Amino acid sequence: MLKHIVMWRFVDGAEGKSKEEHALWMKEHLEALVGVVPQIRTLEVGINCCPSETSYDAVLISTFDNKEAMEQYKVHPAHVAVSEYCKKVRESRVDIDYII
Repeated sequence: MLKHIVMWRFVDGAEGKSKEEHALWMKEHLEALVGVVPQIRTLEVGINCCPSETSYDAVLISTFDNKEAMEQYKVHPAHVAVSEYCKKVRESRVDIDYII
């Protein structure tokens, strides 16, 4: 199994929304991928409740059978649509993938 973790910082005011609205949008739309993208084994989105100078606004924690399954998820049209929105509203993004 492969664990895929992504964190984002959003731009306040991008696309006319606050950072909090972007985080909520991402949570709603990423969680909606479960059952749509067959490669997803588990998926959880958390929104930071304790903002600080060093924190990120939201986190995605997901699992896949292997790297190939994760790569298929990344190009699935439903995921690509979420990713395109995110690219417009994020300040930064970090990720890590590891075998569990």
